[in-house]
Amino acid sequence: MFDSGPALREAARGAAGPHEGPRTGPAQLIGRAAEMGRITAVLTAARAGRGGAIFVTGEPGVGKTRLAAEALAAAAAAGMATARGRASAVGSPVPYRPLVEALFLLARTGLLPGPDALGHHGPVLARLLGDDCDPAAAASHVMVGETVLRLLGSVGEGRGCLLVLDDLHDADAGTLAVLEYLLDNIGQQPAALLLVAGRACGAAAELAARARQRGAATALDLGPLDHPEVRLLVATELGVTPGAVCPELLRRTVAGSAGIPFVVKELAHDLAGRAGRRGRQGPGAPAVPAGVTDTVRRQAAGLGPLGAELLGMAALFGRSFPLPVLERALGRDHGELSAVLRAAVASYLITPDGPGTQWYAFRYRLAAEALLDDLGPGERAGYARRAVRALTALHPGLPGAWCAPAARLYEHAGDAREAVRLYGEAARREMDEGAVERALELLTRAHRLLEPGTTSPEAHATLLERLLDAVACSGRLDRVPAQTGPDEEGGGGDGGGGGDECGAAHHLPARRRAGLHARLSEIATLRGRPARARAHLDTARRLLDAHPSEAHTPVVDLAAAHVELSRVAPDRLATAAALARRAVEGAQGARLPDVAGRALLLLGRLERDQDEPAAVAHFSRARAIALARHLPVLRVRAEMELATVAASHDDRPTRVERTRREALRMGLLPLAHEAGLVLALDRIRRCAFEEARDLIDDAADDAARLGLGRTLAALRLAEAVRCAHQGRRPEMREALERLTPLLDAEPTARALSYGLARAFCSLLEERYDAARQEFAQALAHDAENPSAGDFGRHGVILLLGVLDGRMGRRHLAAAARASAGGTRWNHQFAGLAQAVLLGREGRPEEATAVAGKALEAAELYPMARRLCLRLVARAAYEDGWGEPVDWLREAEEYFHGAGLRAAAGACRALLRGMGASVRQRRTGTEQVPDGLRRCGVTAREFEVARLVAVRTSNKDIAARLHISLRTVEKHVANLLRKTGHPNRTAFADSAHDLTR
Repeated sequence: MFDSGPALREAARGAAGPHEGPRTGPAQLIGRAAEMGRITAVLTAARAGRGGAIFVTGEPGVGKTRLAAEALAAAAAAGMATARGRASAVGSPVPYRPLVEALFLLARTGLLPGPDALGHHGPVLARLLGDDCDPAAAASHVMVGETVLRLLGSVGEGRGCLLVLDDLHDADAGTLAVLEYLLDNIGQQPAALLLVAGRACGAAAELAARARQRGAATALDLGPLDHPEVRLLVATELGVTPGAVCPELLRRTVAGSAGIPFVVKELAHDLAGRAGRRGRQGPGAPAVPAGVTDTVRRQAAGLGPLGAELLGMAALFGRSFPLPVLERALGRDHGELSAVLRAAVASYLITPDGPGTQWYAFRYRLAAEALLDDLGPGERAGYARRAVRALTALHPGLPGAWCAPAARLYEHAGDAREAVRLYGEAARREMDEGAVERALELLTRAHRLLEPGTTSPEAHATLLERLLDAVACSGRLDRVPAQTGPDEEGGGGDGGGGGDECGAAHHLPARRRAGLHARLSEIATLRGRPARARAHLDTARRLLDAHPSEAHTPVVDLAAAHVELSRVAPDRLATAAALARRAVEGAQGARLPDVAGRALLLLGRLERDQDEPAAVAHFSRARAIALARHLPVLRVRAEMELATVAASHDDRPTRVERTRREALRMGLLPLAHEAGLVLALDRIRRCAFEEARDLIDDAADDAARLGLGRTLAALRLAEAVRCAHQGRRPEMREALERLTPLLDAEPTARALSYGLARAFCSLLEERYDAARQEFAQALAHDAENPSAGDFGRHGVILLLGVLDGRMGRRHLAAAARASAGGTRWNHQFAGLAQAVLLGREGRPEEATAVAGKALEAAELYPMARRLCLRLVARAAYEDGWGEPVDWLREAEEYFHGAGLRAAAGACRALLRGMGASVRQRRTGTEQVPDGLRRCGVTAREFEVARLVAVRTSNKDIAARLHISLRTVEKHVANLLRKTGHPNRTAFADSAHDLTR
């Protein structure tokens, strides 16, 4: 079985704290800022003597009354007189009920003028407030309207008045006639009318329409809240910040409420409270909040016996239901049901679903669930049997999408065997269409029905295989079946501890259990739990050793290839590639196209950096398999790989973005996050750092929620790279600290963290010795545990090696042979490395030409281009090629604007050494701490001070800042004099905070 409780229990503990029930006191008004703005404008005009009216309409629960209360509060805060009345359909009709209620409220607050103050209209007021208010005896509607109009003018004189009349869809004809008179004449009075009514057709709706047409009133039609507004409302109700709202609680609230504020509040409190009470409730605990259930019951009861039967049977289908099937099941034609349907639509229980009248949907999912909960077991089964007979008669063979509703009806009818069969078939069809999330939902429902005897062992195993495949594709790891066996980590989630438990599937054949363990191994790899992945793999191999199976060996080999990549070993890439090749061959022989395609994709990724043509061939072959066998998930995966390769050369990530959108649409979250990571790294290289941050943050939040440990590790690394490429070392360190606990999930991140983050940051800080050491560390990690990713080996490391004289033509040729050396990003570094060698060989014209092409490739990468210019300028100047002075000025301008002071200073120092004029920079004093600034310490002296604080020698300071030793001595002397320290040791002891 599946347990959705852990996420909600976490919501109760972490997001909402101990659940304390509904909030008491006024809550924040969510999602109605624009509407309140228009109301405020009308109130302001009323205080100035220019009356106006607003109709507020919307479905039940959307917040009309809440908005009216906010308007009353705003009017009272502005010093206006306020009154409120409400129409009612309860009891005997009371003439002018909302108006009379408002008048009594004014009387109780002492604001109602006496009859004498209204002249000959006073008797009309007296009769309205008397015991017997007969419209026929009281006065004409016009006289009543004029009396109320004068009364509002009197009450609002000098301050304004707001009259709110609610539930006008229940108002009597006399009240509406008076309102029409008020609407036509309110403009010259210091009063505002706020009139609240439902959307249902009737006299009130007609009055509102006429008033809008005449310009006598404006209309505010309230719609449901959007996703961010629902999040904010849930946070407000639970007393937490929006970021602390449990994602699972939010997802279920959004799905169940349709954005209707009343339902949002009820459901949020119910879910959080139920999570906190879990374990103290029995299995029969209601799934729908009591407040929502009562509301739906009242609405359904108003439709009569036929309406109740219609909606009860409709609820068996879920939120949407086919009307022709219900007509046949009920034995009624469309004409007989049309009146009930119109009434149900008018009550906002249901709404037409699409064009025509074939399908309807409940306004929100909880309405269907409430009606379903009200059906007794026998009544539910009887309805379901009638409905499934009608469905199969109208759609023999259950073609297309009819399989899923039929399965649901069989489930309600108590026929678990047929329900499981049809759920499985419906899920297969959904997967064929690329609807992974829908397929996962159907497979989950089928698995919940599985019991011994429900289906054959082979069918049971097939269902579990499809379920685990859908889980891996979607990243919804919470849908892995809970285990009955021991779990050494104390929780379910990927099949226990690797023992032969496999979801209480002991009765399945050993070869099928092997395939299930192989799938659980891949899921554990997604989670970033290599030890558990290896345990499942060992179990799968043991089962196959005892019961060999050509149909399941390729699945195990593919899982083994993935597990191998999480192992720390020098030969891991070669071993993984060999396993992937074996999986391809075995899958082809066993006619397993999806397994063959996935193995080809893995093989291509392993070969991409060294042999790109071979990798592209693997990716293309996988795509061809997907197209031939109609495997949409495999197709999108293959297109993602091909798009990534193409983007590395033309640097146009459009195809990657398109693939990411398609993956999101299909529910392939791990693949979508992988594409997002590619896009984020592209944005970092282009210096679009804010866009990169948004991509990384959104994906990281989702990966953390889903438990995708391997994906999360890559995203944490990307954040460190983003900070490093801006020269933000403290932020980079924080990101790397967040990465550290995840390194087991992605062992190659160690090499990448040194090459892509630490060393790059050191280069921007002009700490070249540190950068060399960090690149060396990256190479050492890669030797111990080879990476399929590029951390600079064929680019910036090559350029630095050539500049230092440690590398030459042999290394350049090796980089050229590697496919990674041909990417546009690496071409800028490798091209300039070749230019440096040409310059040293006395071939300046060729060096200049090669450098020009490299810098043309670098145009897309603002920061990397300037770093390249700064790195090669000295060599170009000394060997007489290129335009080193212009290059340094361009680089200095960029680094200065980016706040990279060390790099900018180095460029200025090199320019001075070349005898070129240097632009003076007097900015940077804002970086000097207040205490030192008050002492008169300059920006340059502060740069020296930071190095003195870590006890750097004068000689090293001179080299670091590219200034003379004598200049350093002068700056140090000035520092000691201005700060009053006797020597540099005393200064360093007191200035240790400067290094932070």
